[in-house]
Amino acid sequence: MADEEIKSKIQSIRERIAAAAARSGRPLSEIRLMAVTKTVEEGRIRQALEAGIDLCGENYIQESRLKVESIGHPPQWHMIGHLQTNKAKYAIRLFDMVESVDRLELAVELDRRAKAAGRVLPILIEVNSGGELTKSGVPPEETIDLIRKITPLENLAIMGLMTMPPWFDNPEDARPFFAALRTLRDRIAAEGIDRVAMKELSMGMTDDYEVAIEEGSTIVRIGRGIFGERNYK
Repeated sequence: MADEEIKSKIQSIRERIAAAAARSGRPLSEIRLMAVTKTVEEGRIRQALEAGIDLCGENYIQESRLKVESIGHPPQWHMIGHLQTNKAKYAIRLFDMVESVDRLELAVELDRRAKAAGRVLPILIEVNSGGELTKSGVPPEETIDLIRKITPLENLAIMGLMTMPPWFDNPEDARPFFAALRTLRDRIAAEGIDRVAMKELSMGMTDDYEVAIEEGSTIVRIGRGIFGERNYK
């Protein structure tokens, strides 16, 4: 894909983000566009950065190590894939945020590694909003309990929630899952738990990000919409 094509796709997505924000009466400044760079080669990532992308999401530690170490910061890098506990030491070094914390064991190890590195790591709690066995995430009804167990870990900062609802042909069918995550976020915020900031809702991807924005998303994760179909060779 040529440089101009990536630039054009990003511009179109930004226009649609702005329109969705306007429809829902939200300030555009609340919403960030993440380029999901899984399987995307470094040169094309750099083209996206030149087109204004300042936030990238990666799914796998081994793949992201090469990219982050070569490209550096900025952009910001978020871990959005399932993170094995034994890979936490790499995540601390590579990522500005881990969006996929879904169990206490992982949180404890991230906290231990963050303390050793002398940093506080922002995290999101991943919620399995659709109850799908093939997806990671804490069940919605167990989310508050998990957050209460994580909050004593002083080198982690809980900043909000992340989800990936079931896939539908019609993006409108995902709306109830996005709305449910927003409602859960509001419930958690109302609890006033110490050191918990429910600022972020990471939800919405290429096929449904406009609906997600209308339901309160602050981070939309776009891969195919920017880079085209992935090559998994």
